[in-house]
Amino acid sequence: VHLIPVNPVREDGLNPKSRKRIMPDLLTEPPAIDPIYEAHVYCNIPTIAERTMEGHAPHYFKLVSVQVLIRHGDRYPLYAIPKTKRPDIDCMLVPSRKPSHPQLEAFIKHMSKGSAAQMDGSLSSLPRFPSHSLCEMGELTQTGIVQHLRNGQLLREIYINKHKLLPGDWTAKQLYLETTGKSRTLQSALALLYTFLPDFDWKKINIRHQWSTIFCSGSCDCPMRNHYLEEEQRRQYSLRVKNNDLERIYVDMAKIVGIPTRQLRASNPIDSLLCYVCHNVSFPCTKAGCIDMEHFKVIKRHQLEDDRERQEKKLYFLYALLATHPLLNQTVNRLQRIAEGKKEEVFVLYSAHDVTLSPVLSALGITEARFPRFAARLVFELWQDGKRPKEHFIRILYNGADVTFQTSFCKDHYKRSSKPMCPLEKFVNFVKRDMFLIFNSTSYYDACHRRAL
Repeated sequence: VHLIPVNPVREDGLNPKSRKRIMPDLLTEPPAIDPIYEAHVYCNIPTIAERTMEGHAPHYFKLVSVQVLIRHGDRYPLYAIPKTKRPDIDCMLVPSRKPSHPQLEAFIKHMSKGSAAQMDGSLSSLPRFPSHSLCEMGELTQTGIVQHLRNGQLLREIYINKHKLLPGDWTAKQLYLETTGKSRTLQSALALLYTFLPDFDWKKINIRHQWSTIFCSGSCDCPMRNHYLEEEQRRQYSLRVKNNDLERIYVDMAKIVGIPTRQLRASNPIDSLLCYVCHNVSFPCTKAGCIDMEHFKVIKRHQLEDDRERQEKKLYFLYALLATHPLLNQTVNRLQRIAEGKKEEVFVLYSAHDVTLSPVLSALGITEARFPRFAARLVFELWQDGKRPKEHFIRILYNGADVTFQTSFCKDHYKRSSKPMCPLEKFVNFVKRDMFLIFNSTSYYDACHRRAL
């Protein structure tokens, strides 16, 4: 027997050595997609403590601003599989039930005192935490709250305890908080905020409402963005109809639940099925049989193949550039103001959706990133060089991994730089100018209204 030494693997499944992999033997097949493993990554069930790279910099650098874009935590499905019993998930918060968090009970108490908070428009009428014994469609679960209590605690340890980003007597002007008008995004923001700034004073909390899931605010008129989105949807449809395995599975599932195949497809079964997987609940059965893991694997595998083709075909990338420019422009303008010495909005939290994070990752050129899991976080850190105080740098982190040098605007800088970050002006130039080059345009308005050559 030949004993072959292997590299130790950490408990999160990653090789502890550098991300730079040795070229594989060309005779070996690439590893097959594992839909079950990918589903569990997506679920993001809170278990082991996370290792993160947030807050890492040479000792003479000073952290001056942090902007965080999150996806809401675990939620109940948005769609039901017709003629099946809905998954039996309890959305009451019960600190003694797993997964839990040491501050869950205190969070519930604090949320009931929030009448002094300033919230835009319809936000004030939304519940501050989930509270139904059978979850409603799209409602945040206890798992979703715990995911963001953990996110907030982790960010507090790094940015408040270690880097002193906010003083003990922080003011409302030092925070900028914005969320879409869904209870799941508001509640996710509040959970993260509670462990980031425990027992915060509600009078200092001002949460803005963003009506658009791409956070385009007052710059949403963009016909070419819609054009590329429609083209991308056509690509998705074309890939779906070519997949015979997928069609066979849909026909089989439709027979089990007793509806036409078209109706089953329209009910987006992957969303429901992921809930069963994330909560370890048996798939639904009828008199005609049971939906099972094989059905799930084929649908999930197709979804992963679709993600991969989407990166290759570039239609989504063109959509993403136009969809995310308003949000990235707001981010860059704020970073520039802080670099010039302004002390306002040093901590920013946008609470959003997968359809917010995914195009931002694509626009930045971070093609290796997984599709945003529940409670995913994308962090922009702004650092000041202590030796040259006029020089500012950014780091970009996705779920704790440093992706700064995966971005299209800082890939080349990596080869020449001794510093583990990217000059702020490279990010500024990308957002203000380079994002439009592919459209043969010089501005967002022009790119939005002129058909690409």
